[in-house]
Amino acid sequence: MQASQIEIVPFGPDHLEAAVALSRQAGWPHRTEDWQLALALSEGMVAVEDGKVVGTVLVTPYKEDCATINMVIVDETMRGRGLGRKLMDAALLTAGDRPLRLVATTAGLPLYQKLGFHETGTVLQHQGLAEEIAAPAETEAATGADLPAIAALDRLAFGADREGLLSYFTGIGAFAVIRRDGHVSGFACLRPFGRGEVIGPVVAADLGEARKLIEHFIARRPGRFLRVDTTAETGLSPWLADQGLAHVGGGITMKKPFVHHAGDPAVTTFALASQALG
Repeated sequence: MQASQIEIVPFGPDHLEAAVALSRQAGWPHRTEDWQLALALSEGMVAVEDGKVVGTVLVTPYKEDCATINMVIVDETMRGRGLGRKLMDAALLTAGDRPLRLVATTAGLPLYQKLGFHETGTVLQHQGLAEEIAAPAETEAATGADLPAIAALDRLAFGADREGLLSYFTGIGAFAVIRRDGHVSGFACLRPFGRGEVIGPVVAADLGEARKLIEHFIARRPGRFLRVDTTAETGLSPWLADQGLAHVGGGITMKKPFVHHAGDPAVTTFALASQALG
């Protein structure tokens, strides 16, 4: 049977169990709850062959600012048959005119490059058991009244409006903030994910503030499994390793601009801000 006979259909509740199995097959830590979170914020598609889910892709829109493509998984028995391209074509159609972002594995890089994505950086994944450290004096727990300020800072850092995502995180996790002159100057989020909890996104005025915000949650989770994703450019990686969160892998950040076809020549617009962890 050829890959062209595989049907791409909307991701429904009855596909969830199979999607979790595919992510486990790929060696990813996503739990059912993590898939449910992603689906609540995304439009998903699955590839089905003879009633079996053999591939997944999610598109998460941030209003009209941009969209991220996530959870691109192809069953290991189906690789090499063009299914990844078929899933990506469906994702691009779903995303419409939005600029796009994704984090690629080395294996997926050639496909994304063919589709017009270009590399923008490197994600470094750190994880491990939190050490016992003193809580920083400069941080405090956020309140509900801080969400607009947190969303505004995140919008500046990410380059798109993610208020819906952050609002969702307030229901499942916790936020910490740093204030300067009575105003929120930085924040971090702690939420359940995979084997334990993830600290992110983190947005701060400088490297020192970023460390303090991460320390806020490390200090409250001694002996617990934590994960932090950062980019190579932040300089946080060696410090995270010193906190017991070892560098265990990562990915390649990529973007695809939206090209406006309004006569000749075409005008290309890019999302220009760095990517904060979602």
